[in-house]
Amino acid sequence: MKRVKKFVIVLAVLFIILTAFYFLWLSPRYAVPILMYHRFGYNESTLFVHPETFEQQMEYLEDRNYNVISLDELVEGIKSGRKFAHNSVVITIDDGYKDNYTYAYPVLKKYGFPATIFLISNRIGNDRDFMSWDEVREMSRYNIFFGGHTKSHTYLPSVEEKGALQDEIKGCKEFIEDKIGLTIDYFCYPTGGFTKHIKKIVKQAGYKGACTTNRGFAKLNRDVYELKRIKVTNSDTNKPFSFWAKLSGYYNLFRSRKRGY
Repeated sequence: MKRVKKFVIVLAVLFIILTAFYFLWLSPRYAVPILMYHRFGYNESTLFVHPETFEQQMEYLEDRNYNVISLDELVEGIKSGRKFAHNSVVITIDDGYKDNYTYAYPVLKKYGFPATIFLISNRIGNDRDFMSWDEVREMSRYNIFFGGHTKSHTYLPSVEEKGALQDEIKGCKEFIEDKIGLTIDYFCYPTGGFTKHIKKIVKQAGYKGACTTNRGFAKLNRDVYELKRIKVTNSDTNKPFSFWAKLSGYYNLFRSRKRGY
C-alpha cells in the first residue's frame, strides 16, 4: 500500500513539473513553423522532394487540420503581437526552379494552400531549369506569392561593394515587380547569410520582412527580417515523427544556430 501511495505521489509531482515546464517555458516559445522547400523531382539530393512525397505532406496538413497561412499573414501577425494557433504553418520555396511549377504548384492549388516562392530574378525566363515569367504570372493568380532571392544567388556577406549589394537586393525586387506587375514584399537571403548591414539594405529596399535558415539569434521569430525556417526533406514522410516535430512550432529550439554570416 505504501509503495502504491509513493508511486502516486511521484506521478503527481512529475505531472506538476511537466505541466509547469510546458506552460511556463515551452508554450511561450512557440513559433509558427516556416517550411522551406527547394526542388521537386526524383534526384536523390537532399534539396529534392519527390512529387508524391510532397503531395503526402500536403495531405497530412489537410487531414490534420493545419492552418496553412501566408508569409504575409505571419509577418503582420508578428508585428501586431498576434498569438497564433499551434496548428499554424507557412510554406516557402527557394529559387524558382521549373519543377516548382510542374510538381508543387498543382498540389498547392489542389489543397488551396498559400505559399511564397523566392525567385532568383536573373534566372527566371533565361535558364531552362527555371520557371518562365508567364508561369510565375499564372501562379500568382492562384494564391502563390513571390519574393526576392537576389538577382544571381550570390552569398551576400561576400559582396563588399555597396552598389552591388543594392542591385542584388533592391534591383531584384524592382525587376520582379516590373515583370509581374505585383509588389514584392519579402526577401530571402541566399544560403541564409546576412549581416546587420545587409538587413538594413533589405529594409531600405522596401521589403516587409526576410527569411533565412536557422541562422541568427532572434528568438521566436520576433525579428521579421531574420525569420528562421525549417528544411523539409524527402525522408520526412517516411519518418512521421520527423515531419510532426518540424510542424510542432518548437523544432528550432533544439537545433544549434548558425551564425548569420
